[in-house]
Amino acid sequence: MANEPPQTKPRIILDENGKPCRTCNTLEDFQSATGRLFNNIKSATSLAIAGVALEKIPGSKTYYKEDPPDIRKLGASSWTFLHTMSAKYPQQPTPREKDDMKSFLNIFSRVYPCDWCAKDFEKYIRENAPKVESREELSRWMCEAHNSVNRKLNKEEFDCNFWQQRWKDGWDDPETK
Repeated sequence: MANEPPQTKPRIILDENGKPCRTCNTLEDFQSATGRLFNNIKSATSLAIAGVALEKIPGSKTYYKEDPPDIRKLGASSWTFLHTMSAKYPQQPTPREKDDMKSFLNIFSRVYPCDWCAKDFEKYIRENAPKVESREELSRWMCEAHNSVNRKLNKEEFDCNFWQQRWKDGWDDPETK
């Protein structure tokens, strides 16, 4: 409401046990809620990309210590997987492939690690049945599902006319023409 004061701390989403849900909140949400902001802490992945030496897991030659994913990392990874899966879906799927995709999406919406996100996706699927008749149809449906979440998060929507360039074929490189 317009007369309510702005929130000074983010609302922390709790898991089924009433504890803060790691995969439903960002690290910054936790830090802000507890008043402990650590602006210099980065994820192991971003530090590794920047070339910063990281501490390896004891006894490992290749694995670095990294915290469990927060909602941003989990969400980005999940959408990457879902869009890529849609882009690789058959152009003319068999009845079994159609059933498998519908089943997968329904199961995914129930087992997703962020309970709030899972329930939201499950509701979206109930109200907007997955379109599985072709790769084009599924990829556009997935794009619209993602845009539905983007709207809720006040993020820019992706133009679904470009799903194929983004998730399947890549963008034309003007220098190679």
